[in-house]
Amino acid sequence: MPKLNAWFCRLFGLFRRKNRDAEMAEEIRQHLDALTERKVAAGMSPEDARQAALREFGAVQQIKEIAREERVWIRPEQFWQDLRFGARMLRRSPGFAILAILCLTLGIGTNAAVFSWIEGILIRPYPLVAHQDRMFALGGTTRGETEGHGLSYPDFVDLEKNSTLFESFIVDRIVGTTLSVGDRAERATGGIVSANYFDALGVRPILGRGFRPEEGTGRNAHPVTVISYLTWQDRYKGDPEIIGKTQYLNGVQHTIIGVAPEKFHGTFIGYSFNFWVPTSMQETFDSTGYKLEDRGAQWIESYAFLKPGVTRQQAQSELSAIAERLENDYPQTNRGQGFELFPLWKTPFNAVGNLSPTLAITTAVAFFVLLIACANVSNLLLARSLVRRHEMTMRLALGAGRRRLIKQLFTEGLLLSLIAAAGGIMVAYWCRNALVLLSPTRIPGITIDYPGQLDWRVLALSVAVCIGSTMLFALVPAIQASHVDLSGALKSEGGGVLGGSSRSRLRSVLVFVQVALSFVLIAGTGLLLRSLVQMQNSDPGFSTRNVVVSAADLLSAGYKPDRAKIFYEQLLERIRALPGVQSAALARVRPFSYSVYSSAPLEIEGYQPPRNEQVAADYNQVGEGYFSTIGIPIVAGREFTRNDDENAPPVAIVNETMAAKYWPGKNAIGQRLKVKDKWMEVVGLSKDSKYQTMLEAPKPFFYVPIRQNFVVQNGFIIRTDQSAAAIMNALAREIHALDPNLAPLDTITIQEQVDRMSYTQRLAVTLVAVFGGMALFLAAIGLYAVMSHAVSQSTRELGLRMALGAGASDLLRLVMSRGLLLTAGGVALGAVAALALTRLMGNLLYQVSPRDPLAFGSAFVIMTIVAGAACFFPAWRATRIDPVRALRG
Repeated sequence: MPKLNAWFCRLFGLFRRKNRDAEMAEEIRQHLDALTERKVAAGMSPEDARQAALREFGAVQQIKEIAREERVWIRPEQFWQDLRFGARMLRRSPGFAILAILCLTLGIGTNAAVFSWIEGILIRPYPLVAHQDRMFALGGTTRGETEGHGLSYPDFVDLEKNSTLFESFIVDRIVGTTLSVGDRAERATGGIVSANYFDALGVRPILGRGFRPEEGTGRNAHPVTVISYLTWQDRYKGDPEIIGKTQYLNGVQHTIIGVAPEKFHGTFIGYSFNFWVPTSMQETFDSTGYKLEDRGAQWIESYAFLKPGVTRQQAQSELSAIAERLENDYPQTNRGQGFELFPLWKTPFNAVGNLSPTLAITTAVAFFVLLIACANVSNLLLARSLVRRHEMTMRLALGAGRRRLIKQLFTEGLLLSLIAAAGGIMVAYWCRNALVLLSPTRIPGITIDYPGQLDWRVLALSVAVCIGSTMLFALVPAIQASHVDLSGALKSEGGGVLGGSSRSRLRSVLVFVQVALSFVLIAGTGLLLRSLVQMQNSDPGFSTRNVVVSAADLLSAGYKPDRAKIFYEQLLERIRALPGVQSAALARVRPFSYSVYSSAPLEIEGYQPPRNEQVAADYNQVGEGYFSTIGIPIVAGREFTRNDDENAPPVAIVNETMAAKYWPGKNAIGQRLKVKDKWMEVVGLSKDSKYQTMLEAPKPFFYVPIRQNFVVQNGFIIRTDQSAAAIMNALAREIHALDPNLAPLDTITIQEQVDRMSYTQRLAVTLVAVFGGMALFLAAIGLYAVMSHAVSQSTRELGLRMALGAGASDLLRLVMSRGLLLTAGGVALGAVAALALTRLMGNLLYQVSPRDPLAFGSAFVIMTIVAGAACFFPAWRATRIDPVRALRG
């Protein structure tokens, strides 16, 4: 209790400090006056009595300080004094301050930017959505396969009815369409959502309302829509009377019933939605037909909210029980099918699943950059402590304690870090949407959305990193600076600093670490770049250079199947007649696009699946000439022809993986498979190819004639020696000649399409290269600073060597050898660390070993060149030393 009372008394002593100081001064004066009076009464003169009283009383200022320490908590005051003194010292050395702040700003800024991406994309990706800690992505699984898929709508309804541990389920299926307002039509991205979508998310429209329960049922029965804030502002100029007005979506008139809040962009990472429609309108936006009653159509992207207190494991157990019951009830469609909850950072049906490993590697890289930056600042502080050694010696000689000196130097480092933290947060704010700028996709009317969030969590973590790095890297130089031998230092005018060699070793170790970390980052960048080059140069199983893809939006234009067939027939004839066009064909889905291939349970004639296996495969509807146009070889049988129409027997072409799996050791030609109650004969065997990404494993896949499985919305595959721009202009003319209201959509080469789907790898290369460049820059600065300081400290030695006959080349070789020796040690350590760490990048590498010698060799060459440049300039300066002046000094 006495200690607690004393602590409170000191705390309260901070208030009314001037009055308390005046009271103490008055009390001391009274004591001195009383002593003086006694001396005068004893016969001394007033002057002598006063002097004697002062000698007897003691040092007045020292007594005041001791008394103040007893009654006032002086640490805040000392901290404020240290802060002001540190600011004055930084102003006196602007070069040092700017360089240190720049290094820390880069380190803290990169980390804060990465924290904002992780917060905005992986942890809390949906602004305004409540209870994201209880929100999970819900996907379907197939026994024996690692990749997930969507749910069927009947399965989704069963989950809603039979689960007890979930608060709610929502549907969120991304769609692209044409949004028409008056005579203005643009591409737009939207979502087919369940009626409870906005209520379950806790998002209230700022105008109007969300969907009512009855609007989620029926077949094209409720053409209503909620539009985004951006759509409201851009296309309707913020019309306050927007509710009740109509707009055309895919050629169907929809009534606007609500406007979403400004910060709500939907629940699909990668795209910002322009509108939402209820599930009852699914067929309007899906050219493959009505699916709300088809248990075999796995098209739903879904989320689930757990009830408070329910764990993911408990909820997963309930889902597994429901899946088992559905498997028994519906064996034809649900055999081997299950449900799985994914955390938001592993959501399988948007960009998050692909971005997670990239952001994980980026976090490690950003942390390395911070370590290098802090090591640089620590080196600068060590060098500065040598410059200020005379100041430190005098402080200690005048009675300052080492602890007090360490606090002063530590506060200067903290001041640097706080300034850099403010700059770093500004850098992070500017970079929060950098992932959008790096996106290769630029489609008119579609908004790319990779949101970074700078909320209080990101700011708190950034400040914590700032303070932690300061404590780690500013404290060591402060302790080193306080180790001074007073007697030796005073005799040599500050030159006798104990541990001078230890400081040199510490600075060398810091540079050693910087070089090692930089080597790891440069080697990682080389691996990712090699992987990207391999991905671009490898064969996906089809032609990429001389093939152009495009489409016309017939679904939005209200085309019916009969009219669409005539349009495609006429347009293909016109396209094939264009100069430079070798062939053209139709396909419902073009390779490496964001569209989803058709999928259905299969029955294979002569194949007996294991009890728990659900036989299924993806397939594509393609026209005659597709394989020759896109460049997929037919290794047996034939390609589709014009005669494979609705009047001919159903046929299919399977790939080699499918043939090997279901007809091992047999000729696949002539075999039969059943899709949606329709038996098809295999008439062709195609080579395997990639269908969605370059990283995918070979999988069963087959093709069906588009004339036997016609859908209104299809794309064009065109083999030509013309550029995509030239084909687009010619295509626009031909489409306009057939229908003035239509225009071609995004016309690009298939290589561009492949590049778009390689976005994750490109992003990883870009981020690691940028951060690796920062690390290399910081490491070069650190090495330059060490060598420059070594030259300045060795002026007398170098002058003596020159006086004894050493030439400029000898000094150049001597100085550079020291720097290159540090570099060699750092590179050796970095190579060992890189061999261990680059294995973690395996899921981002394509046909490249994590120990690729070319990547490691390139990193070695780059580090050697940069280190050589950093060492050369101080070495060159050493050769310019005047030996006479150096020896006099």
